[in-house]
Amino acid sequence: MEFKLKDFKTEIAVTRMANIHYFEFIKKYQTFKDTHPFRELIYVDSGTVNVESDGFSGTLCSKQLVIHKSNEVHSLSCLDRDAPNVIIIGFECDSERLDMFSENATTLSPDLIKILTEVIKEGRSVFLPPYDVPNVTDMKKREHIPFGADQMLRLKFEMFLIELIRSTEITPHSLKSFPPRSKTEEIITYINNNYKEKISLNDLCFLFGTNKTTICKSFKEACGDTVVGYINRLRIKQAKKLMREGDLNLTQVSSSVGFSSIHYFSKIFKTYEGVSPSDYISTIKSKLDL
Repeated sequence: MEFKLKDFKTEIAVTRMANIHYFEFIKKYQTFKDTHPFRELIYVDSGTVNVESDGFSGTLCSKQLVIHKSNEVHSLSCLDRDAPNVIIIGFECDSERLDMFSENATTLSPDLIKILTEVIKEGRSVFLPPYDVPNVTDMKKREHIPFGADQMLRLKFEMFLIELIRSTEITPHSLKSFPPRSKTEEIITYINNNYKEKISLNDLCFLFGTNKTTICKSFKEACGDTVVGYINRLRIKQAKKLMREGDLNLTQVSSSVGFSSIHYFSKIFKTYEGVSPSDYISTIKSKLDL
């Protein structure tokens, strides 16, 4: 009996990667016009940025991306009122299917965002920090990396690009039916919308008809964090954005994101970020050469 092996068709092949950045820009920051012989993905995690390129000129809003073509002249600038978080990945890929993403802003679905997050995580195991310093022409790789990390990074990024292309092709096979939202998902949405206000476990139990034990267990399983830890991370992320915008002093920032006092804010900030709020903004400005 002779078995017939089948070949695989490769639609998307990422051959090399130049960098994988996660920037926390301050408002009014801008880059010079640049060009290089590889593609560059620009994704706005939060906030907005203006992009100027041969293919696209306009504003990228939160959860949107463009992918510049190889050798395309491009630049980026932050608005007067916003301090965005931006992912930038430079990579080689010959597929012309990616060219369409150089001309229009594409909004990512939650599933695509999840895959991109996995790409960033895997990138941290391959590349050395810093990940937030502009104009690094030679991002160094780690000397010792986990088994298969190079290949895993490439595979995850190729999967992201394939799913990105598929998302533009609405066919019966690509349509998904989403199950009803769970109570935990409803709680997460509520926290995301109300984290600046005082939120207690008792409040959540009352609002969603459950008990503390159930909330704590299901929340930990879904988010990998406690309810309090999740709220603090949301508040710190928003505080960092407000600090980079520079319109409020630290006391005002602390109050606007829901902390009861500047002292508690500073304590929590240092716990999660490893530096004080004032040292954080000084470091950001130093990295951006300001």
